Amino acid sequence: MRKAAAVIHALMIPVALAHGPAVPGAHADVSTAVHATVAARAFPLEIIVPNTADLGTGSRGGTLSASLGTVTVNDTRSGNRTWTATVSATDFTTGSGSGLETITKANIAYWSGPVTSQTGTGTRTPGQATAAQRVALTVPVVAFRATKGPTNTSTSWQPTIVVSVPQGAISGFYTGTITHSVA
Repeated sequence: MRKAAAVIHALMIPVALAHGPAVPGAHADVSTAVHATVAARAFPLEIIVPNTADLGTGSRGGTLSASLGTVTVNDTRSGNRTWTATVSATDFTTGSGSGLETITKANIAYWSGPVTSQTGTGTRTPGQATAAQRVALTVPVVAFRATKGPTNTSTSWQPTIVVSVPQGAISGFYTGTITHSVA
């Protein structure tokens, strides 16, 4: 039995809450950015994620929604093959990560959207084709899957992250990780 190599890339996502009162009705600016490390060498099955993305600004009790940029899976394995790309997240924390200093994974939703670019033959299926199908990243979820023909293929999509900022969130610079993997 032959196994394909899998490459995992993680995105570090800083979330900043501007300093301000933590009282009902108070607003705090929230901004986020995404950072990733991309492999420099090609693998028979690889996933490539963007280096950075800006999730914009928001306020307590509000939401942030933005594209993470283009994610691409390249499959140069011989023969007819399948792959599944999954996505997961950590909680976003600031300070010591106490209760009010945490935006939990339950508040971080993902939707893959449709194929934005493809080469080669095969079938591609998004995990969540529309915003209405977005899912919380409390557990790893399928981002995309594909079945390829005998030729090399490439599949790209532009996922969206939606962060629901808790009403009682403490102001600060929040960090977390979004991880895409393929196997």
